[in-house]
Amino acid sequence: MSKRVSFHSRRPSLSRVRGAVVAAGLGTSMVLGVGAAFAAGTAGAPDAANLINISAAESVAKQAAAQGKAAKAAKAERAAVKKAAVKNAAAWETPVRHYALSASFGNDGARWAHKHSGQDFAVPIGTKVKAAHGGTVVKAGPNGGGDGPAYGNAVVISHGNGVYSQYAHLSRIDVHIGQTVKTGEKIALSGNTGNSSGPHVHFEIRTTPNYGSAINPVSFLHKHGVMV
Repeated sequence: MSKRVSFHSRRPSLSRVRGAVVAAGLGTSMVLGVGAAFAAGTAGAPDAANLINISAAESVAKQAAAQGKAAKAAKAERAAVKKAAVKNAAAWETPVRHYALSASFGNDGARWAHKHSGQDFAVPIGTKVKAAHGGTVVKAGPNGGGDGPAYGNAVVISHGNGVYSQYAHLSRIDVHIGQTVKTGEKIALSGNTGNSSGPHVHFEIRTTPNYGSAINPVSFLHKHGVMV
């Protein structure tokens, strides 16, 4: 009886080979896909250095904008202060609007019998007399408001910083002691009271509220932008 010898092939079957190839292909595709996705994800994204540079640039831009805004505000503030200073410096007026100059400071005149302590503005009786600058009334009444009968009816206004103005020979006084007045506000009517030979307003600038402290009122007004 003959023996059959069976030969078992050591080669894998065709179906196994195909399965292995397909599996290997899928694995390769997955690996390659992951790699491609990673490469695609990192290629377009900014690295850490770029992020730092962008952040620094934004910070500098914001700081520059803030500094520019602050500089603009400071410039506007300086302009406002300058404008206010100019306005304040020019906020002086003559005590009457239409006038003729008569006796001047330090001189004798037709309406003043001795050395003159102010500037006379010749105007008709009853002319409106204005505050030359804003301030507080510290003297008002007959007898020069306390400075003597030569002044007649008079008013003295304190403007602060050691500056006072005086208005004399008035026919009527329209303010009282302690009253606050504005530049150009009516305070009295001109007259011919006291030591006066004709209707006028005697105007003084003083360094105290009292007689004897007068300075040249015309020079003072010129310094404050008022031409007399």
